[in-house]
Amino acid sequence: MELSDYIRVLRKNWIVILVITLVGVGAAAVYSLTRTPLYESTSEVMISSQAGSTIAEQQQGNSYTLARVASYVELATTPRVLDDVISELGLKTSARSLAQSVSATSPLNTTIVAVTATDADATRAADIANAVAASLTSAVDEVETLPGTETSPVKITSVAPALASAAPASPNVGLNLILGGLLGLVLGIGFAVLRTTLDTRIRSSRQVEEITDRPIIGAIPFDPAAKDRSIILESDPQNPRAEAFRTLRTNLQFLDLEGAHSFVVTSSVPSEGKSTTATNLAIALADAGRRVVLIDADLRKPKVATYLGIEGGAGLTDVLIGRADVTDVIQRWGRKSLYVLPSGKIPPNPSELLGSKRMRALLDDLGREADVILLDAPPLLPVTDAAILSKETSGTIVAVAAGTTHRRQLEGAINALETVGARIAGLVLTMVPTTGADAYDYGYGYGYGYGEATESEEAADLNGSGRTRRSSFLGGAS
Repeated sequence: MELSDYIRVLRKNWIVILVITLVGVGAAAVYSLTRTPLYESTSEVMISSQAGSTIAEQQQGNSYTLARVASYVELATTPRVLDDVISELGLKTSARSLAQSVSATSPLNTTIVAVTATDADATRAADIANAVAASLTSAVDEVETLPGTETSPVKITSVAPALASAAPASPNVGLNLILGGLLGLVLGIGFAVLRTTLDTRIRSSRQVEEITDRPIIGAIPFDPAAKDRSIILESDPQNPRAEAFRTLRTNLQFLDLEGAHSFVVTSSVPSEGKSTTATNLAIALADAGRRVVLIDADLRKPKVATYLGIEGGAGLTDVLIGRADVTDVIQRWGRKSLYVLPSGKIPPNPSELLGSKRMRALLDDLGREADVILLDAPPLLPVTDAAILSKETSGTIVAVAAGTTHRRQLEGAINALETVGARIAGLVLTMVPTTGADAYDYGYGYGYGYGEATESEEAADLNGSGRTRRSSFLGGAS
């Protein structure tokens, strides 16, 4: 993943990251508020030598005490010292338990020993620290006094008696909240990255480019009301989604497909927007002056007739089985140069019909009359219909639903087309988000606007010389 990918992950998952961070802060707050406050008090004593009257003897004594400090630190938490403290203060505990709340330390190269006691009561903590220091003095005096002598060569002097602390040493609420927030932030970012890594759905154009080198010729923005206005070019011509279909129409003329004028529109799996793409693209081409034939070749779940509001009881199936002539069932849609061949009744053998000689002959006949033929075909992965049709057309347009189609699904669709030797004209990304982090990958995050050519100019470009072909074959359709 590149830096831009991580930024997109953070932008897309900022709510999740924020929630996990707040959970971390909340957990730290609960932990801090449920802990018993503990107070610390420290008593410091200094160890010195009382032997020797000369400088040499005093230096030797200082070296002796310095070497013994580490032993005195360990002695401070032994039962020899703590038992006296328990007896003096009347504590209801054992030396082992008391040792867990008492510590002794000595700064490097010093003879000062700091005895720290921790307790839920501030006064008792100070009393314990002072009692341990006093008991340590007695214990050192006892162990260092040699037999036959009356005094110990080591002297322990209190230099800073313990005082009751005004504020608890733990829990440190502020520090705990900061640590909880940082831990929550790290976990949130980790979760967001892991979630993105494990997510195999296609969310950016770069992911499409990693699967195939075929161009992305269109990006259709997501429209929450798409089910209610499938034919957006008629219901709302100024809608950004309508403009996207006009851009798709424009991009078709730049495809390096010599003599191409027939396209299969399909997808990997159902519900990726291939039927609405085929229908709206056909209308956009007709608006530019092209003579367009739209064939509903989805003989399993046809939708074109429903979208366009025409009679679909008779159509392609009747032509392929010889029950009707194409001129009898093809219909002109509105006042445009758009001719629609519905699917007709659903047959028991769609693949065989679409791969028949009659289908090839029909495409040849329509190809001599129309500028562009669009075939709305079933998805590639569930059935082979689209792959069969792709061999008989100039190219295939594959619809890919952003945020829905998985990488393996698109890879499988591409492989299915390449296996039969079909030519992939390009891919159309559908349901592209217009808000959020993913929108910027498609350009929708920066506002919408196209330098759209006029209908007449584009018609001239698409038709070469700008002439309109007349045909008795399609001219008789009503």
